[in-house]
Amino acid sequence: MKNFTILADGLSAGGIVGIVLGAIALVIIIIIISCIRIVRQTNKVIVERLGGYHATWGVGLHMLFPFIDSIAQTVSMKEQVKDFEPQPVITKDNVTMQIDTVVFYQVTDPKLYCYGVENPISAIENLSATTLRNIIGEMDLDDTLTSRDVINTKMRSILDEATDAWGIKVNRVELKNILPPKDIRDAMERQMRAEREKREKILLAEGEKQSAILVAEGSKESAILKAEAEKQTRIKNAEGEAESIKKVKEAEAEGIVLIRDAEAKGLIALKEANPDKAVLTLKSYEALAKVADGQSTKIIIPSELQNVASLATTVAEVIKEKPAKKEEEKK
Repeated sequence: MKNFTILADGLSAGGIVGIVLGAIALVIIIIIISCIRIVRQTNKVIVERLGGYHATWGVGLHMLFPFIDSIAQTVSMKEQVKDFEPQPVITKDNVTMQIDTVVFYQVTDPKLYCYGVENPISAIENLSATTLRNIIGEMDLDDTLTSRDVINTKMRSILDEATDAWGIKVNRVELKNILPPKDIRDAMERQMRAEREKREKILLAEGEKQSAILVAEGSKESAILKAEAEKQTRIKNAEGEAESIKKVKEAEAEGIVLIRDAEAKGLIALKEANPDKAVLTLKSYEALAKVADGQSTKIIIPSELQNVASLATTVAEVIKEKPAKKEEEKK
């Protein structure tokens, strides 16, 4: 009985030791697991040892030294955008405006970002506000509204230079809104409306001017074409009249030639016929009869028919002489 009690006491002491050792091992495993860190892409981890900077971890699996190392900060290396609240600024001509800015920045040195300034975002906001006031204070209202690119460039240059000590690079600065006072906006709207009306009147006047010029040019071209048409008409009419006159003259010339040929043939026939005095007297009577048959109201008849015969004889002599003269002219 006494031996059994001693064995039971030995077993219980060994079990307790085993339990304790197992508990210690479990705690160690939990501590080791809790010290394992996985750093993701685009992130950097600042590690401190005994309160001081120890290392900067990049992407991958890392192990902390228990109770000695600690993670001070996890920094994102991606480009970030910060939209700051509107800031009141005063221009050179004493106009107060509300301007809000948008800053695009990126962390380049995690150590400087963690230890360079207490609150980097607040520092950038305050720095952008003071820089904006300095820049706008040197510009008039009109220059402020029309020089956004100049303001953006100046602010980016100043902020980038100032934030180098904090491990930050300012890539871009944009003025999001420029809001002048209401009375200034009303005056600007009236000015813009007047400018638009002015441009409208100028365009209308230019249109009327061009229209008048085109109408005048059309009238000029129409008059020129009309004059040219009249000129061509006169030329054609003159050419037609000249051709007509030419044809008439040619016809008259041909008629004269035909008459001459007919006269020559008639004289030759008359000469060959050799009419005597009795025939001529008879022909003269026939001519008188034809005259009497006409529409004349007065007829002059020779008092002596002998005169008629002598007239006929004279005509015959003349007819006989004409062919003789023509033959002499030909010779």
